Amino acid sequence: MEQTLMLNSIPFSTPTTSLTCSFYTNRQEGFSSIYISDELIPLLNGYRPDPSIPESRWLYTDFQQPREGAILASINLTEHIQFAEHYYRYLISTYFRSVAPVMRRSFTKDVEVWLLDTTSHHPEYDQYYLFTLIVQHNTEGLPMLTIAYDGRSRILKKSMQDCNIDTLLNPWMLYKGFLYKWGTSLPDEAMLHLEEVYPLLSNQLGTELEIVFPARETINRYPLYYKLIQGFYAKYLNQPDFLNIIPLSPKGFIIKTRQEHEIISGEAGMLEYGEKNLGLEPKYDLKSYGPYATIPKPQNVKLFFIYQKGDEPYVQRLKDAFDNGIGAAKGIKEYIKVVYTYKDEWNISFTHVSDAVKTCLDALKNRQKELGVKYLIIYISPIGKMEKHNPEHLRTYYRLKDMFLFYEYQSQVIFKNNIVKSNFQYFLPNIMVAMLAKLGGVPWRLNRTPANELIVGIGAAYVKHAKSRMLGSAFCFDNEGKFQHFNAFPADNTKSLAGSIHDAVVNFTNRNPNATRLIIHFYKVISKAELKPILDTLYALDVSIPVIVLTINRTASKNILAFDISDPSKNLMPYSGTYVQIAERQYLLFNNARYKEDSVPGKKDYKFPVKIKITSTQLELLNDPELIKLLIDQVYQFSRMYWKSISQQNMPVTIMYPEMVAEIFPYFKNPVLTDFGKESLWFL
Repeated sequence: MEQTLMLNSIPFSTPTTSLTCSFYTNRQEGFSSIYISDELIPLLNGYRPDPSIPESRWLYTDFQQPREGAILASINLTEHIQFAEHYYRYLISTYFRSVAPVMRRSFTKDVEVWLLDTTSHHPEYDQYYLFTLIVQHNTEGLPMLTIAYDGRSRILKKSMQDCNIDTLLNPWMLYKGFLYKWGTSLPDEAMLHLEEVYPLLSNQLGTELEIVFPARETINRYPLYYKLIQGFYAKYLNQPDFLNIIPLSPKGFIIKTRQEHEIISGEAGMLEYGEKNLGLEPKYDLKSYGPYATIPKPQNVKLFFIYQKGDEPYVQRLKDAFDNGIGAAKGIKEYIKVVYTYKDEWNISFTHVSDAVKTCLDALKNRQKELGVKYLIIYISPIGKMEKHNPEHLRTYYRLKDMFLFYEYQSQVIFKNNIVKSNFQYFLPNIMVAMLAKLGGVPWRLNRTPANELIVGIGAAYVKHAKSRMLGSAFCFDNEGKFQHFNAFPADNTKSLAGSIHDAVVNFTNRNPNATRLIIHFYKVISKAELKPILDTLYALDVSIPVIVLTINRTASKNILAFDISDPSKNLMPYSGTYVQIAERQYLLFNNARYKEDSVPGKKDYKFPVKIKITSTQLELLNDPELIKLLIDQVYQFSRMYWKSISQQNMPVTIMYPEMVAEIFPYFKNPVLTDFGKESLWFL
């Protein structure tokens, strides 16, 4: 398969090799930092850090003329590339102050440029296109500028002088062309000029003000992003004034020919189904071949419904669909090869959502369970799973999930309004695949030769409105993608979270003494500072085998993309399995449904890539391109083991499963998972 990739990054030459700066010992808002290594000390005009004070190893500058207390030093920008990136961001930010109507420095200190959307004419807000300008260095150590389109945002037309809003709903404020946080970075003078302070309109604030935003369309975003990025480059960057301060390559965006990137073999994506049949796409193949393995013995399944009184027609419609299928969708026996027993008298009904928990608790705690039987509850929910704006409904949903798990019932939640939709036949296969996986069956597996290596997916996430602020989880798989077990652990800080992750990984290796290599897929939604103790723990694991850590992130925004500019269909999405190196030990991997030249992906199949950063306790291992290929291939294959849907995903289950647990488990009453919970995929 031939393709030519264009990255949204442009190399540039160093505008100056050496830079003399005024440094200060105190950190201030908007200042950039530099770490004082031993070789820098002779350049600091007598300043020496105090060995007993780690903070004294850092100095700060605003790149302005020296003031009282300044420490002058000349820094070689080709040697101190992290500091050089601070300087380039400063130059870019200074340039755009006179060009962009709105600016902000992101949490990673990248420059955000907001441009007014002149096609939007809403009476209550102005809409802006967001572009993020990211400075980093490529594999050769040369600087490059990435232009990322970051969607659209809205700013209320009423100032803080004229509106009364809860600043906790969204603290970001526009003042004189810059965005500041209310109560932290907003200048004191702004409080004297509230008529010039305008709130950023978040989704939550929009709901509070009863402002309805246009619904997001499911579309192929590649052509839109390509057009906007090219347009921004032509209008604002490829201009003499900007090129004078950041000398971008005259060749423009980085182009990668077929010889400069890899495409994982189509054979690597093959999945195994029933009777050793192979296929590429579960949405077609599972229906033809059946699951790789049905539920383990004993194969006695009893199914019953929990529902609100008056919803009996929904129960009957769903039961008929399970028995006989609906439309093009097959029934349970034919599709996932599960035989189940059902009786009306096993069902539980409640009068109102507020009574659901008590009614179910009274029924389940007194119900005698039979040995050798797997129980499956179908909860027909009168409320949507994600009714975040109704705390009572949300608590009911989580409390029921918690209860079912505590009494060792697998459960499947189905929103009742979906049952009567005309397209329910497309929901049904996803529901049945999740049911099979929860009961211990294997819908499909990776077509791989078994190897003695252990793959552990680790997640670390913030948790809102829960007892513990953070949650960690660790999932264990073999190299065929077969789930083994997992654990989840709340924590008040990342040091204790790191300790829990360490214990979980060591426990996994102890349970798999024949493993020859430990591969960790890590995903985080916490800050760099909070991440450090976790990564330090992973890199220093005291196990007798090599440990390789892959940090895997989504790149839907604020990151590097690639476009297939040779695509004759002009859809621009690279082939599935394409990966390209973007920095030292960093790669982009494309996971989507464009498998071959004549593939026709659906609207939801245009996935953005994931970014993978690889490190190891034995760094020399990563010099082997075949090992790199195997590791990336593994991420690609594990994205195909998602058993909540028959559709292709772009993230591996090693990352998606911890993320799913983080959405549910923190709201449970019991902060410790039961053994039943650790051995099953109850969260699907």
